[in-house]
Amino acid sequence: MSITLAIAVYFVIWWTVLFAVLPIGVRTQEEDGVVVPGTPASAPTTPRLLRVAVITTAISTVLFLLPWGIARYGLADVQTWVGRSSPK
Repeated sequence: MSITLAIAVYFVIWWTVLFAVLPIGVRTQEEDGVVVPGTPASAPTTPRLLRVAVITTAISTVLFLLPWGIARYGLADVQTWVGRSSPK
């Protein structure tokens, strides 16, 4: 895998995981009973974006490194997974 492809794959994994992690543990202003004028009641009270970014990066790194390590060190034959070579 080239470095460019690895970065692109990691980028896609990171953004996908971000959207999965983003709503976890969020309390809305309506739930807390403190709605700031000019904001929707569904807006988060405290977004905690640094925590979300750290969790997203940790999960994305694991999700990227596991298949990469398996393919890199030949722990499984990746060619048969994608159907390029089939046993005859």
